[in-house]
Amino acid sequence: MITIIDYGVGNINAFVNVYKRVDVAVKIAKTKEDLDGAEKLILPGVGHFDHAMTELNNSGMRDKLDDLVLNHKIPVIGICVGMQMMANNSDEGKMEGLKWIDATVKKFDETKINQVTRLPHMGWNDVKPVKNIELFKGLEDNAIFYFLHTYYFQCNNAEDIMAVTDYGGEFSSAAHHENKYGIQFHPEKSHHYGEILLHNFAKL
Repeated sequence: MITIIDYGVGNINAFVNVYKRVDVAVKIAKTKEDLDGAEKLILPGVGHFDHAMTELNNSGMRDKLDDLVLNHKIPVIGICVGMQMMANNSDEGKMEGLKWIDATVKKFDETKINQVTRLPHMGWNDVKPVKNIELFKGLEDNAIFYFLHTYYFQCNNAEDIMAVTDYGGEFSSAAHHENKYGIQFHPEKSHHYGEILLHNFAKL
């Protein structure tokens, strides 16, 4: 059972549709009671860091999520801004992050980007795993995913980097620490490759 955290930020239905296609049961959590019995968690997110953190903090689910992730070690995957929220803080805002992974969210240096439209980093790009991990099983070679972001996740510990992508230099497009996973790209918009990754998460 996959529990998708619905705190008003993120395209929940897109994840539900992917899991329906691969015949995996899903549940949507809008209250802390909905998190009871959670086996795996998805934390989606789009938009501004502080707005997303405010909405999650106001949802009534924050304390329960911290307990499930940090104490009960329930596997969780943060997606796009959901990943960035797992860091300590972000240059995009002033609020503290969840601090689930030791990292800081930084803005891309536009002077290092050769594209005509430098920011946001938008569209399809390669994702290269640097750790042998089940989340990327079947995606080790030539997998591409859809990105839409201006800030990136900078791990303070190199061993937490799970995959890298090149955009004006390599950045950590996926991170992993214990039961916590983060991906900067949108698997729900990445067709076949995203479906494989989300199915892999369900099988962890």
